[in-house]
Amino acid sequence: MLPEDDSAMVIDAPALQLPGIRHAFFTRQGGVSEGLYASLNGGLGSGDDPERVRENRRRMTERLGLPPENLVSLYQVHSAEAVVVEAPFPERPRADAMATRVPGLGLGILTADCGPILFADAENRVVGAAHAGWKGALTGVIEATLSAMEGLGADRARTVAVLGPTIGASAYEVGPEFRERFEAEDAANARYFAVSPERPTHSLFDLPSYIVARLQRAGIGTVANLGLCTYADPERFFSYRRTTHRQEADYGRLVSAIALAP
Repeated sequence: MLPEDDSAMVIDAPALQLPGIRHAFFTRQGGVSEGLYASLNGGLGSGDDPERVRENRRRMTERLGLPPENLVSLYQVHSAEAVVVEAPFPERPRADAMATRVPGLGLGILTADCGPILFADAENRVVGAAHAGWKGALTGVIEATLSAMEGLGADRARTVAVLGPTIGASAYEVGPEFRERFEAEDAANARYFAVSPERPTHSLFDLPSYIVARLQRAGIGTVANLGLCTYADPERFFSYRRTTHRQEADYGRLVSAIALAP
């Protein structure tokens, strides 16, 4: 059973409130995990009690109106690989994006600072989900997701894409070699960096703005950003970087999921 008040458990995106589409950007609230993982940890690869993680994921599928076994997730490797999903996986593939046209399958992306992107073409009944860290975003995970969706009949001009909770620029300090890699790809990428006030040789990287720009450049019909920073909101979000700064042993994972209604 879900908690009596599960409003803190989910953030809904107005742009994805579409006919036949179910979605949720789950927060860290409303679960059964304890300690560092409190409380809605969806990370199968975390050090949390597996039974607690399974119960958390069951609560997520209940919220989405799906059976527990139909929440599909990947072994994420910060790649630009996208897979088409036709049924729950016997073993999670190494990839960072998914697309499906099968009703009742929940595509679940796990994050703890990286950008979770949910996609939907409600008219052509195709959905997608992508894990966009800096490496995946730079190397093309957004474009790979769209290609997989188009292979199932989606039209990118009719597609909605929403970026969920992601680490914000004020918390994302990077070294000079990081910035150089982006500028080597495209000199215009300099716009996503600002000099760090703490260390002038370092930069603050605006990952959300970079992701949104890539989505827009790909020709998606509607692009939205929830504008929520995982690092700055410990009550609602897990954050890998915040965990690192606090020298904690591990961290939970947020789940963002989308499905075609059964």
